Amino acid sequence: MKKELIISQKTIHARVMELASQISDDHQGKEPVLVGVLNGAVFFLTDLAREMTIPLKMDFVRAASYGSGSSSSGSVRLTKGLEIQIKDKPVILVEDIIDTGLTLSKILDIIKEQSPESIKICSLIDKQERREKNIPIDYCGFQVREGFLVGYGLDYNEQFRSLKDIYKLHF
Repeated sequence: MKKELIISQKTIHARVMELASQISDDHQGKEPVLVGVLNGAVFFLTDLAREMTIPLKMDFVRAASYGSGSSSSGSVRLTKGLEIQIKDKPVILVEDIIDTGLTLSKILDIIKEQSPESIKICSLIDKQERREKNIPIDYCGFQVREGFLVGYGLDYNEQFRSLKDIYKLHF
């Protein structure tokens, strides 16, 4: 298995700073709740939160697809729900990568049931190669056309998640 550098740590950091500034500007006078999707969004959410210039709260959800096989069945349940009350609060759902959009679509439906003031999507990677659900991304780090990506939270069988750069894996 070979790794090809796609996005450097320096480039990631610069883009995270831009996104944090944009989110902070858009939410002046508010205290948004950043909701990270575990496990992949941990690094991105943490770096994003540290660069923001407004008060915020953070929480996490974890979703699991169920069904047989190696790909998502499209049926999703939360294995870790929110612990912070989000009713009437602005929510920014922070994801590492949006691929098919199936899991995030289900998470959005579940979060909407809790009546937040608003929901914005912030994704480090928008990968459109296999998109099945149209997800409106309000804050996008990078668009990547195709490939299996690892690093900066993205993993392959829980490997490569802690790499500081993002790579495309060649099998």
